[in-house]
Amino acid sequence: MLRVHFSELDLARVRVAVRPDALWETVLSFHRLRENRAETVYGKWRSEARNRLNGEARLLAPLIPSRGYFPDFLTPAEGVIGCDAAMSALRAIPGERLNAELSGLPAARALPGWIRDLAQGERKSLDRLISTLRAYHQAAVAPYWPHIQARIEADRVARGRALLDGGADGLLASLPPTMRWRAPVLEVDYPVDRELWLRGRGLLLLPSFFCRGTPVTFRNPDLTPVLVYPVEHARCGLSLRTGQLPAVASGAGAGARAGSGSGSGAGSARTLGKLVGHTRSAVLLEVGGGCTTSELARRVGVSLASASQHASVLREAGLVHTLRQGGAVLHTLTPLGAALLRGGAAGERVFGPPAPLPPVVTSGRGPSSGRG
Repeated sequence: MLRVHFSELDLARVRVAVRPDALWETVLSFHRLRENRAETVYGKWRSEARNRLNGEARLLAPLIPSRGYFPDFLTPAEGVIGCDAAMSALRAIPGERLNAELSGLPAARALPGWIRDLAQGERKSLDRLISTLRAYHQAAVAPYWPHIQARIEADRVARGRALLDGGADGLLASLPPTMRWRAPVLEVDYPVDRELWLRGRGLLLLPSFFCRGTPVTFRNPDLTPVLVYPVEHARCGLSLRTGQLPAVASGAGAGARAGSGSGSGAGSARTLGKLVGHTRSAVLLEVGGGCTTSELARRVGVSLASASQHASVLREAGLVHTLRQGGAVLHTLTPLGAALLRGGAAGERVFGPPAPLPPVVTSGRGPSSGRG
């Protein structure tokens, strides 16, 4: 078990990552890639990703064992900005740190020559690592990024509501069952016994699509505290059929809660109403920033059963994502639903890479899928 110790200052500095982290998702997806489970969540993705890879898995395997420790430097804090920023941060890692963290791998003495050179600070080996990680990310993660983003955003909405309703205590108590808030300690299911004292640094909660089972954190307790935890998954799983969708024609949706549209809100709403029906259009509009089924029924002025049915239809159409939160369910828009409401310009893709964020302070990380 991992026990995370909070002070009052730490509680004031708890935050939830604004978007998926490119390298956390990349590294954790590599764990999922090597599993052989027949499943709905990762099964289609695994088959598609394996077909697109070209030797990257063989090169990365010694660095990212199936279980246990992998080097903290593989997931720099800049990963939340995007893949390019994360690769730049990797390139700037000093050789001393590379050597120290690579020596912690279980098979350090039997590592391939290029990784041993990497441990000695050889720049060509670091370039090889970066190009391999980038190629793997482009083949196995980038094509599914919109779907990953939608799941993380749904989890953020749930955590945000918990924070509004119950403050930091409510937020920590709302986390998945693998984490239990017993103030002032967060108990986390973990493969080894560890104590993590935050000491006023706060904690970044990082929901992850490819994290499975127990949460993950850095091995080095001096790095910026991060706790990566798994999000709830849809039954349909992940595949290119859900990750890449066609563009939405201009004027197809309402420019209301999901973002600013180019036309008037009333005109867009009427257009959307003609497309999906006025009640279902109202349901989609009211889902906006997230709501429970009960809230949806009150906002639209329909029965609870009718609101649930409409939400179910929109979910099956890929417009709404539903997340169970305690005894209720929380509905949020998918990227496709938001684009439909917004009304894309001609040729606009429904999904794209996340917009860049301001620079963040460089940090590192520790165990995952069993990081000790």
